[in-house]
Amino acid sequence: MMIQLGDVVISLDIFKEKFLCDLNVCKGICCVEGDAGAPVTLDEVGELEDMLPVIWDDLSAGAQKVINEQGVVYSDSEGDLVTSIVNNKDCVFSYYNENGCCSCAIEKAYREGKTSFYKPMSCHLYPIRVSKLGDCVALNYHQWSVCKPAVLCGKCNNLPVYRFLKEPLIRRFGEKWYKDLEDAAEELKRRGVI
Repeated sequence: MMIQLGDVVISLDIFKEKFLCDLNVCKGICCVEGDAGAPVTLDEVGELEDMLPVIWDDLSAGAQKVINEQGVVYSDSEGDLVTSIVNNKDCVFSYYNENGCCSCAIEKAYREGKTSFYKPMSCHLYPIRVSKLGDCVALNYHQWSVCKPAVLCGKCNNLPVYRFLKEPLIRRFGEKWYKDLEDAAEELKRRGVI
């Protein structure tokens, strides 16, 4: 079952499933594992290129080399634009902190007030994946084994996916839409659906 808010179709898993990143356990493995880089839009490519002077010193020598040779993105096997990766693993925008945790250099620059661009929307919205569904946008919960610590932490804190992702959902769809999402969640609870 799915619900629809405007032109957005939402899987019930986004209301039912629990999620809360636990970087102390996973060490940011989502920026390392996978078969391709993070999906990006054509508009985001310019943002990523503009970010380079701000984050260049935080990037690994390998990432700098890949960017110099290939650019910040490439087309994956399905023809989608994704962030470039180093040695078929790390996103070129990842960096490792003193605790060995992989993080996003773009997000770091944002939090330090060096840029207004947070990071690619697909990264910010994870574990929600956005896809086209006719004239609508579909939001689905993506289950990935590397995120088991986040699922456990989410269950311990009783934090549904949509609440964990409040900030990026507002960034993508707006505050009014998010308020409608919360209202829909309350109605689903009232009816015993979730």
